Amino acid sequence: MNLTIAISGPAGSGKTTYAKRLAKELGLRYVSAGQLFRKMAKERKLSLVEFGKIAEKNFDIDKEIDRRTLEEAKKGNVVLDGRLTAWVTRDIADLKILLTAPLEIRVKRIAKRDNKDYDEVFRETVEREKSELKRYQTIYGANPYDISLYDVILNTSKFTIEAAVRILKKIVEEYVASRTSIG
Repeated sequence: MNLTIAISGPAGSGKTTYAKRLAKELGLRYVSAGQLFRKMAKERKLSLVEFGKIAEKNFDIDKEIDRRTLEEAKKGNVVLDGRLTAWVTRDIADLKILLTAPLEIRVKRIAKRDNKDYDEVFRETVEREKSELKRYQTIYGANPYDISLYDVILNTSKFTIEAAVRILKKIVEEYVASRTSIG
């Protein structure tokens, strides 16, 4: 069975952690739009905030990331993650999942992951999210805060990583079972 799962959410919500784990649990490929953006920033020796500012003016950056994400979605058997991945793959993805968590928790996670100061990460995260919203609205007319697109919404601050993975895996299994019996 061919399955495409799109996982979206703000920075620090756990997109990468949960998408990787879910892909492994389900035997699917894993592709990250965020990793591609980070790689492009690093290649240019820029911070994510600096690169985001450039992307605000050069829409080719986001369009290239989204083009590659869409290509991977069309191949199937994949868990994709990225801020706008569910929106980009809305007509292809079998399940669109939004992961969320309160800003303070997301900032703590990012600060720990990147070994940075909380206040610095807080400022960067707020700035980055403003930049992303501006870009997404300008380029696509998309609002990443519109939850009507998603099939599932999970607040990752309420569960351990293991519990959240089990929940997500169970949702996918139930979806596959329903799709099989319905169709």
